[in-house]
Amino acid sequence: MEPGPVFEYRIKVMQEHIDELEHVNNVVYVQFMQDVADKHWHSIALSDQEKEVVWVVRRHEIDYLHPAVLGDELLIRTWTGEHGTVSWDRHYEIIRPADQKRIITAKSVWVLLDKVTGRPRRIEEPMLRRFL
Repeated sequence: MEPGPVFEYRIKVMQEHIDELEHVNNVVYVQFMQDVADKHWHSIALSDQEKEVVWVVRRHEIDYLHPAVLGDELLIRTWTGEHGTVSWDRHYEIIRPADQKRIITAKSVWVLLDKVTGRPRRIEEPMLRRFL
């Protein structure tokens, strides 16, 4: 299966992202992943879809490759991958454009839930077409 189109945005590392080791805290990268997934979803989803369903994470896999520090500009990218009946893989990479270093690569498994019942919901063809 071909990956979906890449969605990306840039962020500057702020003091609140920094830990006692003077680099971006690992938990902050998870928040960056959540944020880019959310921005990607809202850029593509139809308003009916946003009202009816919500995505939740089942699993994260993250490779921390290089540290990012205060003041770094980061390019955060995401795209969709393989999908099942109710789950969809989402891939990420964070790059520091100044030196083209990959800061992290990651993959999450997201599950689609019905907002009313809270139960997993089938990923239907219209949604697949919007993300592929």
